[in-house]
Amino acid sequence: MNIGGFQKNSLIDFPGQIAAVVFTPGCNFICPYCHNPELAAGKVTASAWDPEAVMAFLEKRRGMLQGVAITGGEPTLQKDLVDFCERIKQMGYKIKLDSNGTRPKVLTELFDRNLVDYLAMDIKTDLAHYPEVMKGGDKDVDRIRESVALIKTAAPAYEFRTTCARPFVSRQIMPEIGALISGAALYILQPCSQNVAVLDPDFPKDGSHFFTNDEMTELKSLVAPFVNEVRIR
Repeated sequence: MNIGGFQKNSLIDFPGQIAAVVFTPGCNFICPYCHNPELAAGKVTASAWDPEAVMAFLEKRRGMLQGVAITGGEPTLQKDLVDFCERIKQMGYKIKLDSNGTRPKVLTELFDRNLVDYLAMDIKTDLAHYPEVMKGGDKDVDRIRESVALIKTAAPAYEFRTTCARPFVSRQIMPEIGALISGAALYILQPCSQNVAVLDPDFPKDGSHFFTNDEMTELKSLVAPFVNEVRIR
């Protein structure tokens, strides 16, 4: 398991749980607004944290921490993610996984083995525009649809979430996203921040990419008919 970063405790990364956070490097997406640019770009070539050191820390914190959130980058690209999760679960921790949904077979194995308690899937845009954020030649958007359906039926608890930035989100695109995740229990809209380092340094320079509070409220109203609950975070 390649670990690019480790946060010893967090109150915000795993709903309802005091959790440690594991960051994995590498991603198969190229979202220009990504807030973890070095991890996404795979610039962490060797583990910044020894996995055994992480395991030792978690062992010592049993009874004090409740969960572990695994994020990235894209964690499902890690070949030993399932084994890593299994070791964490054996200590009695709950696990939250963040994913972009491009590897539904990995998600299926995790669900089948009861290794994930909460799944947060990023919905980047509607299916027609997904190729704009997907890296390389493998741009099979059917895997996104498959993961959405899988999560709605197999995840013990979940959320879908979208970082709202033009041109990936618009008044026209939002109902298409709603149709994609129709019936979802929870959908989170996150305004894209202009004040953090991102994968494309030029992206924040163009203010037209960003939504005002009133515009975020309008986006929420456009998707609300499709899901059980929608929030702006």
